[in-house]
Order: sequence, then C-alpha cells, then structure tokens
Amino acid sequence: MTEEIGVGMVGHAFMGAVHSHAWRNVHRFFDVPLAPKLAAVGGRDAVRTKEAATRYGWAAAETDWRALVDRDDVHLVDICTPGDTHAEIALAALAAGKHVLCEKPLANTVEEAEAMTAAAEEAARRGVRSMVAFNYRRVPAIALARKLVADGVVGDVRHVRAVYLQDWLSDPEAPMTWRLRREKAGSGALGDLGAHIVDAAQFVTGSLITGVSATLETFVPERPDGDGRAAVTVDDAAVFLARFSSGALGTFEATRYALGRKNAMRLEVNGSRGSLAFDFEAMNELSVFQSDGPDAGFRRVLVTEPDHPYVGAWWPPGHLLGYEHTFTHEAADFLTAIGEGTDPAPSFADGLRVQRVLAAVEESAGSRSTWTTIGEPR
Repeated sequence: MTEEIGVGMVGHAFMGAVHSHAWRNVHRFFDVPLAPKLAAVGGRDAVRTKEAATRYGWAAAETDWRALVDRDDVHLVDICTPGDTHAEIALAALAAGKHVLCEKPLANTVEEAEAMTAAAEEAARRGVRSMVAFNYRRVPAIALARKLVADGVVGDVRHVRAVYLQDWLSDPEAPMTWRLRREKAGSGALGDLGAHIVDAAQFVTGSLITGVSATLETFVPERPDGDGRAAVTVDDAAVFLARFSSGALGTFEATRYALGRKNAMRLEVNGSRGSLAFDFEAMNELSVFQSDGPDAGFRRVLVTEPDHPYVGAWWPPGHLLGYEHTFTHEAADFLTAIGEGTDPAPSFADGLRVQRVLAAVEESAGSRSTWTTIGEPR
C-alpha cells in the first residue's frame, strides 16, 4: 500500500482550485511513492474556506495559516496565496520540517527570495524538500523542447523569443484587484506573466539570462474600487531585451492588454541547425524545423505519444491534455522527489534566479538604463 502524505494548502481561489485537482488525482494516474491526503485548506474567510474544503475535497478548513502549518497531519504545505505572504509562510513551514510547494513568482523581492532559498537549502540537509510551481515546465511540449535543445537538434541557440499575452485588463473600468497592488503582488504583468516566460526560456535553453534592457508601462493609472477609485501601482506591460549566458539574444513581452489573446504564452528558439516554436493556446503541439531535414518549413509534432514527457500516464495518442494536467505533472514530480529523497526542480534557487531577472527589468526600466546586469548571489 502506498504511504500517505498529508497536504495542507494555503489559499483556495484560482490556483487553489487547480492545485486541489492535482493533489486529488496525481496518484491515480502516476506511479508516485506517496499518495496525497488532502488534510486541510486555509483561507481568511471561514465561510468561503469551508465551502472550498467541501467543494475540492479537503478534510478540514483553517482560517489561520499558522494553525494549518502546525497540524500534525500536514507534512507538505502548498502556498497558493498572493506574493506578499509567500516568504513568511514558506519560512515557517520549512522551520517546522514541512515540505513546501510555493506558487510563482517565489517572492515579491530578491531579499525575500534569498531568505527563502537559504532556508530551503538548510532544510534540504534535514530531508525537507521545496519547489517553485512553474507549471509551464510540465507542459509535455515544453519538456520535449528542452530535450530537443539538450540533444542538439537546434544546434547552438542564437535567438529566444518569448511572449505572454492576455487581455483581461483591457477594459479601463475593470475593477481593482490585488494583482494591481504592488504591496500584494510585487509587480504586475512582469511578475504574473513575465516570470513564467523567463523560467520557461531558461529551462528550455539550459542557459541563464545575464542582462536586460527594459521598459514598463501602466496604461490605466486607476480603477474602480468599491464606491471610489484606487491607484494601480504595478505595471500593465513589460518589454525587455535579454542576453543569455550562452551568448544567445532574447526578446520578452508580457501584457494583460493584448485584445483577443486569452492565454497566449509563446516561446520560439532559433539555433544554428534548427528552430522550435510553441504556443500554449495550442498546447499539445510543438513546431520543429531542422535545416538538414527533408522539409523547407516547420513540421507540426502532436505531443501526445506515450514516449513524450508525462503523456504515457494519460490517454491514447491524439487525446489531448489541458491546463490542469500541468499541475498534476508538477505534483507527481514533487512527490517523487520527496519519496526518493532527491532535490526537485525548479528549486527555490531557480525561483531566486527568476526573481533577480524581474528585479533587473524593474531597475533598467526605472533608471532608463541601456543595460542592467543580473546580480550574482551574495
């Protein structure tokens, strides 16, 4: 019989829903060494938290995250809250000997991310594991792209082109939300969307961003908030150039004002021998071009074969996967690492590297500097 591991999740909104789905189903599809037990979910509002517990299958509801962390039946803490609470919850959970899965971006500041990384590395020496929830790494087509780059299919990477386009804020009268408050979210489109494409680009290429030149823009400076209006204190869009440690050049764009684009997370890699292109709005496909191949253009690879990353656990070829499956893959990888006593990826150190890029983008945009170098660990 598979050993159980008690999971406590802090936060129960959008991310809480998809994380709950993953914890409920992962051991039914993947041969993981630990079966999650949905021990408790945490939230500030007692009524809403209890409703979420009932809806998503959690055994108990807590209105104090500290009480959730302290529960004897919670061995893994899943943080699905706004960024301003990530550091405090993660540090407390790690100190208590609980494994930690933390949503992205890892923190709101580099300093918080550094403290979290140091705590995670110390905890790992005690067998306590931690991971950042960059779920797009777990899209089978993205994982396949990483393998193809590592296998030399595209040759030396020369260009990386990454965008994340949404339009849910394009109405200037859309109401205020925590994602538009710097004290809660840390940044706007940059952290919400840009963090994903920074991590995906570094993951696929195996190369780190070493410098950026950036601009940020807030198109709508205030929004309806109750009976009045409140100032928007984060960016609406981020655009930046980047250089990678491999010598490749990158262009990045993140916006929540691209009308007609709902969740267009796109990544293209051009190398000396070939190219790869991905669009999350066609997430089961990877476009591949090889200069020494028989075709003059890109070929469409339907990433649904059992030998493709993660796919063998699911349906027959051609039966497509969706957004929610990426979180199940995430849970499977984390549970496997915990059970095997290995370090999962992306680690808190990986999350810190992304945080440093985000900070450099803000520094470059704020100073109108032509180039900002990514700082090294202190």
